Amino acid sequence: MTSHGADEPRRASAPTHATAASHAAPRTTRFRRADDTTVPDERLPVTAASVLRRISAPKKALAGAALAAAACGSLIAAAPAQAATTQASSARAVAQKMIGNTAQYQCFSNIVERESGWNPNATNASSGAYGLVQALPGSKMASAGSDWKTNPATQIKWGMNYMNERYGSPCGAWSFWQAHNWY
Repeated sequence: MTSHGADEPRRASAPTHATAASHAAPRTTRFRRADDTTVPDERLPVTAASVLRRISAPKKALAGAALAAAACGSLIAAAPAQAATTQASSARAVAQKMIGNTAQYQCFSNIVERESGWNPNATNASSGAYGLVQALPGSKMASAGSDWKTNPATQIKWGMNYMNERYGSPCGAWSFWQAHNWY
């Protein structure tokens, strides 16, 4: 190994074995700013560029990649959750408008919340029941419209007809549901 003068920067050389003494004093990494001054990394603001510089170091690459993946995953996961919430709110508004009566809407809503969580694409894996009202088979809803697979209004129309014909009203269906956990 070559010795270096006090003012001469040390160049990379073959790896050496670390000793206990070399781990005693923590190293402070310095970064160069645009104005050509150096600042200890503890004082630098966190920017995308500083994060990329840090994760480019081999020892920090895995931790940096995990951090980046977690951040991206949070952003990606938020989009479907937000879309489902918006879709549910929209379906609720359609049902409220179609049903009109507050008490009947509440009974209808209680059933739909428990059956599908207001997800018009909800599918029961074991039975195959489909949609907001979990029609079995889902294709029954075609009698209310050809867009039964994707249109909450069509599913609500079919569900209201079913509840009115079989139980007299959504509140009649809700009473049955409370006693049997199905309708």
